[in-house]
Amino acid sequence: VPLVLPPLLLAAGHATDLVNLFSWGVPVVVFGIIPVLDMLLGKDSLNPDEETDVPRMVGERFYKAITLGWVAGFAALLVWSMLELASGTFSLIGSIGWIVSIGIVGGLGINVAHELIHKDDKLETRAGGLLLSLVCYAGFKVEHLRGHHVHVSTPEDASSSRYNQSLYNFLPQAYVRNFLNAWKLEAERLQRKGHKAVSWHNELIWWYSLSALVLAGFTIAFGWLGAVFFLGQSFIAFTLLEIVNYLEHYGLHRRKLENGRYERTGPEHSWNSNYFLTNVFLFHLQRHSDHHAWAKRRYQILRHHDVAPQLPAGYSAMIVLAMV
Repeated sequence: VPLVLPPLLLAAGHATDLVNLFSWGVPVVVFGIIPVLDMLLGKDSLNPDEETDVPRMVGERFYKAITLGWVAGFAALLVWSMLELASGTFSLIGSIGWIVSIGIVGGLGINVAHELIHKDDKLETRAGGLLLSLVCYAGFKVEHLRGHHVHVSTPEDASSSRYNQSLYNFLPQAYVRNFLNAWKLEAERLQRKGHKAVSWHNELIWWYSLSALVLAGFTIAFGWLGAVFFLGQSFIAFTLLEIVNYLEHYGLHRRKLENGRYERTGPEHSWNSNYFLTNVFLFHLQRHSDHHAWAKRRYQILRHHDVAPQLPAGYSAMIVLAMV
């Protein structure tokens, strides 16, 4: 659904002669309409049966196909959106709204990339890296797996917000620390294998080179407007990701044990939300407690845990609350 929102809203804008107004339609839908629908449709705390449902659902190709299809769909959406922007369809305000709208879809796409990079299958992990490259946030592929999942809900994790920490204090730290930590973690991995950090073995160089290549392509084809579009939608996308990171572990801490290590990550160390509609939109990302306790579980079989702290609303509403 997020992938078809921009074309549908643009069609509505043309039909009503309100193109510049409808260019802002995605944030209105995601942060205005969906929170209301969330409250109307309610929660879904149903868990799949481990003996009968889980083996069947893990084996169904549909769940894998829809995430891989998202990657191709978003790449096509980026090109189409740029063509619409370059055609002179929008005013200045409309153009800004269009970039914001595509960026929000890209932010939802990072969630798909998040699902893909957690898998062992090379096609899925590479598709996840490609999707992250399309929003200039390839470092997430390294830092999230080797940094965040190791240090979650501890002071060492840049993606875990503290109690009473504002979003606007959190975001700059998250941008910088996560970027630098990704390079540090990749350098350490290569050192253990006997390779230099600056070499073709460094996957970050490959993914960021791909981002640079796409940026160059948009700039050559569409001039400065292409560069602004690609970088602008990327900034909106990865900012949306970090706002979600802010929500997912806010104020939660793992205890430090007598041996100096932290207790094992459990469902109680991540905020959970069972609002049905946003869970469908986000591939069950809101069942974050189960994801962190069992990171390899596929999105379709993530479970609700009563022990997990529960957010008072779905992510769409919580993002708005966090911003104010």
